[in-house]
Parts: sequence; C-alpha cells; structure tokens
Amino acid sequence: MNKVRWGILACGKIAKKFAADLKLVGDGELLAVASRDIERAKQFASEYPAKHVFGSYEELVNCDEVDAIYVASPHSHHHEHTMLCLNHGKAVLCEKAFAINQHQAKEMIDLAKSKKIFLMEALWSRFLPHYLKVREMIAEGKLGELKGVLANFGFKPPEPVSPRLYQPELGGGSLLDIGIYPVFLAQSILGVPDSITAKMDPASTGVDEQCSMVFHYKNGMTANLFSTLAANLETDADIFGTQGRIRLTNRFYEPSATIQYYPDIITSRTVIPIEKEPGWGYQHEIRHVNECLQQGLTESPVWTLDDTFKLMQTLDAIREAMGLRYSVD
Repeated sequence: MNKVRWGILACGKIAKKFAADLKLVGDGELLAVASRDIERAKQFASEYPAKHVFGSYEELVNCDEVDAIYVASPHSHHHEHTMLCLNHGKAVLCEKAFAINQHQAKEMIDLAKSKKIFLMEALWSRFLPHYLKVREMIAEGKLGELKGVLANFGFKPPEPVSPRLYQPELGGGSLLDIGIYPVFLAQSILGVPDSITAKMDPASTGVDEQCSMVFHYKNGMTANLFSTLAANLETDADIFGTQGRIRLTNRFYEPSATIQYYPDIITSRTVIPIEKEPGWGYQHEIRHVNECLQQGLTESPVWTLDDTFKLMQTLDAIREAMGLRYSVD
C-alpha cells in the first residue's frame, strides 16, 4: 500500500489530537470518521476532512477502503469496538487502557492472532523520542544497577466533569485513566513486579479517586506510584540506580517532558537535549503502525501484545489489591 488509509472510531477529544497528528505522517491519510451521532461525525470532519463520514460504527468497519481503524471510544467500550473491527478484517490501533481487564484483553488478542490481523495498544509514550532516549541511557549504564522508580499523575477535572471519569460502568477512576502511565513507566523499565501493594481513596461512586501503589521486586527494586483526580500534581518521574538518576519533568508521559540526568554527584545536573517535532506526539505511534502494516506484520515488535497483556494483568492486580471491581469483572 502507498498510504495507510485510516478510519477513526468515535470522535472525542483524543480522536482530534490523533487526526491532527495524522496530517504530519507522510504515508498515512484520514479516510473515514464515525460516530453514533452523525452530526458529531460531520462536525469532526469539518475540522479534519475525511472522504467518508458515518453515523454508525458498522458502516465504518464495512468500508472496503479503510485499512486501519483507531479505536478512540472510552476504554469501557474498547473490547466491543476492537472485536467489531477485527471481525470485519480491519487492523486496529486501540487507545489505552486496552480493555477493562485481562479477560477482555485476552479475547481481543486471541481474535487478532487467529485472524492474523494487526492489533496494537495505543500507548503513545512508548514511541516518544524522550522515552526512547531514557531507555538508551539505561542500556548504556548511566544509572548503574537499577533500584527504583517514583512517578505520579494527578489532575483536577474541569467542570463539567466527564462522566467517564467517575462512572463504574465506564471503567471510571484514576487508575485506568491516568494511573496507567506511572504503571507503564515502572513496568517497562523495571519489569513485571513480583508483588504489589495498593490502596485507594474512593469517590462517591465507588471508583478510585486516588490510588497509591508500590511495586516490589525480589532483587530489591521498588516503584512508588500515585494517581489522583483530586488535585493537579507535577506529574513527573524519577528513575534511579546506584550510579545516578534520570528525572522526567512535568508531564513525563508527553513529548514536552525534559530529561534531567543527575550522576552520583548530586550537585551535578545535565539536561539531555531532545529534538521535538510539531504536533501532540501521536505521529510517532502512527508512523510505527504504518511501518508495521507496510511490512505485513500482525503485531508490533516494539510494543507487543504480550507487553499489553502483562500491563493489563498488573492493572488487574492493582485493582484486586485495593478492592476495586467493575461489573464486567
């Protein structure tokens, strides 16, 4: 294929960022958008033009011209919508959190593998230049023996508050919405924890308004992680070892973050330069998916389906530890 022809399923805020960054990708184009509200789809297409505008997801998945679909619906619907796309032969990039639990995730992954169709979780941070640089620095031994990660993510939702943040039936709570970023960072750097301690402060709806987590490793490493919907935090992260520390500044999960490197001498600090592109940062994962599709791959070699499943297992273990269950569990 000369260009990967994308469809977008659901026309919310994150879908707009994806569509904006798709314009920065030379080998991809926005071909179709779909919403269950045709007027919303038309409004979306007025800002991000597409050849086809659909008022149902069924029309989108039945469009022969679409190669790949970005699933941008709330994570409570990711299982349903990804299965719909896969059953109609469409490659899928599914927004995080990939699913509500590991059982849904396994069904999605199993279907993709059985049909030999590309599927990847849209965990965009994995493809950002500053994250790749951090991994490179660790591999070079800049931190010595890894000892741990500290990371937090907190914001206070503006009024009117989106229902998806607090409704149990929509997988609400801080963990699956924003806590996934500190969890991803810790697990991608330190590996799957050997045990987990977690506590939550529940909202009135019963979901976690705040979530504190500790990952324990048999080799002595530790990750202390926190997410909250009750306050605006720095949303920064520290990765440290016996020979130094890497600090990711405000909004560590975004391309705007700065890498600060502190060697073992605490008074010394180096800011690591990272070339930043225009856009929100989604173009990096889009380019990767396009490359995979151009090569005929059915799975990313960078962010594998096994990576996604293990992350989902950890999120389940955190919810179990803090006593949060959803009806689909």
